[in-house]
Order: sequence, then C-alpha cells, then structure tokens
Amino acid sequence: MNWTTRFYYKLQRMWKATRLYLILAGPGIVVMIADNDAGGITTYAATGSKYEYYLIWFLIILCPVAYYVQEMTVRLGAVTKRGHAEAMFDGFGAFWGWFSLIDLLLVDWLTLVTEFIGMTAALAIFGVPGWLTVTMVCLLMGFMVLNGRYWTWEKLAMAFCALNLIYIPGAFMVHPPVSDIFSHGLIPNFPGGFDSQLFFFLMANIGTTIAPWMLFFQQSSVVDKGLKEKDIAWGKFDTLLGSIFTVLVAIFIVIVCGTVLHGVDVDDAAQASKLLMKTHHYAGEFMAIGLFDAGLLGAICISLASSWAFGEVFGWAHSLNAKIKEAPWFYASYFIALVSAGLVVLIPGAPLVLITLFVQVVAVTLLPAALVFLILLLNDKETMGDKVNSRWENLINGTIVGVIIVLSTLYGISTLFPSMFN
Repeated sequence: MNWTTRFYYKLQRMWKATRLYLILAGPGIVVMIADNDAGGITTYAATGSKYEYYLIWFLIILCPVAYYVQEMTVRLGAVTKRGHAEAMFDGFGAFWGWFSLIDLLLVDWLTLVTEFIGMTAALAIFGVPGWLTVTMVCLLMGFMVLNGRYWTWEKLAMAFCALNLIYIPGAFMVHPPVSDIFSHGLIPNFPGGFDSQLFFFLMANIGTTIAPWMLFFQQSSVVDKGLKEKDIAWGKFDTLLGSIFTVLVAIFIVIVCGTVLHGVDVDDAAQASKLLMKTHHYAGEFMAIGLFDAGLLGAICISLASSWAFGEVFGWAHSLNAKIKEAPWFYASYFIALVSAGLVVLIPGAPLVLITLFVQVVAVTLLPAALVFLILLLNDKETMGDKVNSRWENLINGTIVGVIIVLSTLYGISTLFPSMFN
C-alpha cells in the first residue's frame, strides 16, 4: 500500500470520527459554554478591570476542574439512564432528594431572573425596551422547545454557543499587549496581596465556572439525547472541548476589560459595554451582543434543568422529544418559570442587585454538598459497574471538593467578618 492510499484511508477514518462526534456532540458543549451566563460575563469583566491580566492563571486552572466535575454526569447519565434528580432520590432517599430539588428550583429560578437582567440590560444599549426583550426571549425559547425534537433544540442551542465566541475577535480589536498577558497572566500570583476583595473575586470566578444546575442539566441532557455507555468517551471529549471554550471566552473577556478598563470600577457587563464603546465602539457592541447571548444560553439551560428535574421526581413525561399533549406538566413548569422570571425584571423597583448577590452566595454554599453526592453516586459499583470512579478520579474530585469546601467556608467567614482577610 503506497503513501497516498494510506493517507486516503487515514482521512476517511478522520472524517468518519468527525461525523460521529458531530452526531453525539451537544450536552458538554452547551452546558459548559452556557456556564458563561450573564452573571459570569459580569464577573470576568469586573475581574479584568480590577486585576488586569493577573488572574488569567486562575481561570486556566478552572478548566480541568470544570471538566472533571461535569464528566461524572456524562457517565452517570449514560449508565443509569436517569437524570440527576431521579438519581438523587434513588441513591439517598426522599429527604436528601427533596432537599436537593427544592434548592435547585429556588436557585434556578433566581438565576433565571439574573439572566433576564443581563439580557434586558444588553439590548437596552441598542434602545430595545425591557418588555420587548422579555417577550422576544420567551417566544424564542418557546419555539425552541415546542418543535418536538431534542435534536433541533440542541442544534439551535449550539448556534448560540458559537455566537458566544464573539468576545474573541473583540479582544483583538483593542490590541492588547501580548507580552504583558503572558508575563503577568500565566504566572500564579496574588496581585496586591491576598485580601478580602481578591478572595471575593476568586470565589466569584469559581461560582461562575461550576454551578449545581450544571450537574442536573448535563445528566438530564445526556439521558434525553439517548447517549449509551459506548458513547461515554465521545461525551467526555465533548465536555472537555466545552470546558476549553468556556475558559477561553472568559480569558478573552478579561483581556478586553483589562486592556481598556483597567482601574475602572465595573459593576456589570452592560456598564463595561458602554464604557468600551467610548474608545472601541465595535468591541463594546460585541460585549453587549455577547452579554445578551450569554443570558439567553443561561436561560435556555437553567429553565430546562428545572423542568427535567420536576418530571423525573414526579414521574411525568419529561422529554423534548415529546409533544405538549404527551408531557403537559413538563412544558407547563418550563413556561411558568420562564415567564415569571421575566416578569420580575419588569417590576419597577425590584431588588435586582440583591437577587443577583443572593444567587451567588447560595450557589457557592450549595456546591460542595452537590459535589459530594455526585462523587458518592459515582462510587456505587452496583449501579456504575466498570464505569465507577477510579482511585485517580476520586483523588482528583475529592481534592476539588475539599478545596471548594475550604474556600466556601472561608468565603462565609469573610462575609460575616469582612476585616478578617485585610
């Protein structure tokens, strides 16, 4: 066999593998990029404006952390064919099952409100009134779920994931000093010393990279998509690719704001967009478009995470492949959460800032417990068989949980005693 024939067969195998991945891709890409939601964009913008490029190294570390946490949901969903809420009830009983479900529904709904806050603020920059933004988003998300096919919903969601990459060309527009990015951003350091403010930013970045709703969403998505045990390797690759993209987007947002807005106090991503427009108009517009897209992606995933969990616990039909008549309560819970969260944003004088802060605190507080339950489920050999966690995976995930528990505890202490870390 000559080299041209070998090359041809190698290309053929690569194309076959690529087509297989494109069929199986989705849950990992969507959940990881949707993790860069409206709150996440604000966190990265504020991080860049406050610390320039100095915390890029921390974001890079969060890439494998997010992957190792989320790949467990791929294995658990593909093996058990159950969503995370159902797995919690079966594995730990009604008490812990209801505890997790109620916490999920509360935090999901409040987080959904923050996504609408981001979307309305983003389109307000272009003169779109809030009521119109909420109406358009509800109609768009309704269209996505009412087509009766998971595959169609997923491909539309992935199109919005591609739009999330708009921050990358935006970063090149501001001409950042590449040498400073490498010299300042890749070497672990604590700019200005380890004080309460820096600690808050580190915790905020952890909270935007790993969230309890992600566990529920990806596992239910794997089940609804119909991934089998033989597809786990591709599902894990999909999750790895998604985690890389989500951290890349975060880094480019930090670069944009660190280059143009360093030293400016940024309260939210919409404010960052307006400030950017003054000196780099298109980069500011890209930031606003990306903020809307981030809020939309977050809303798409968070609303479904709750609806899937509802269906799993109450035994209702809960699949995007089902029509409204076949799964009425699944779609009812979806639209009730969506519309009610959108209406809150339109209430004059609603405590939107308080809601946003409350979501961050509660999410970080609940994360350690959610991760401990997930690891215990992955160590049940009777359920997982040969897909059970290995010693190496337990070591890595146990370390992640331990670090997050310590940081969450310190975060709580710093909230109660703000001067402790000064």
